[in-house]
Amino acid sequence: MELLFIGAGKMATAIGAGIARYQLWPLDGIAAADISAPAREAFTAQTGIVCVESVAAKMATAEVVLLAVKPQVAEAAVKALPPLRPGALVISICAGITTAKLADWFGTGRVIRVMPNTPLMVGKGASAYALGPDADDAAAAIAERLLGALGVVKRVEEKQLDAVTALSGSGPAYVFELAKALAEAGEKVGLDSELALELTVQTIAGAAEMMARKLGTPDQLRDAVTSPNGTTAAGLKVMADSDFRGMMEKVVIAARDRSIELGK
Repeated sequence: MELLFIGAGKMATAIGAGIARYQLWPLDGIAAADISAPAREAFTAQTGIVCVESVAAKMATAEVVLLAVKPQVAEAAVKALPPLRPGALVISICAGITTAKLADWFGTGRVIRVMPNTPLMVGKGASAYALGPDADDAAAAIAERLLGALGVVKRVEEKQLDAVTALSGSGPAYVFELAKALAEAGEKVGLDSELALELTVQTIAGAAEMMARKLGTPDQLRDAVTSPNGTTAAGLKVMADSDFRGMMEKVVIAARDRSIELGK
């Protein structure tokens, strides 16, 4: 079975690297294309998969086409392609692009809309997908095969995917921003930059693992760390006074709304 990447940006590279690392697909059965030379070079360097400027000829034989271009150029990119092989499956990771649009552009309802995130590069991805009108359980199994070995994968109703995009699709960037803020704060209270970042990374990883192991709810785990009138309580009061949760709600809503806009 041949897999064809259309687009070789950061998310495609993350998926390709995961596929290669976990040997999910024979590398000689994968082709990739991108109009950007730096993107092609980075994709090949991180995945070991040859990436060229155009693989139009591969469209006639590819059984699975993974569309991984920017949503703003997706329609133009698809319409420039030759016809699909009959029965081919299209998997799109383009934020906001609906299965209805994909079906119209490709001329088939055998499409799947996916929202992955970059931690799948290290086997810790969080992905959700929705089936198009003619995508069956066999098609779903292919999506599960590609993404399931790279982290958590959930099948959802398509109307939920804009929210998924806002939460887990964009979420790693929010965590990285939190990490940067914590590390910089650590520097300002006396730690050198290397130690501050190392402690921050391990703290986030450890806290995430505690939640993943279901050692308690986020509220329970927070309370277990917080002594009355202690240091953690002092820090949490600042977060509450600054409406940290309200800010995060606004962050996710803004990302959700942008996903909806991209699909129009």
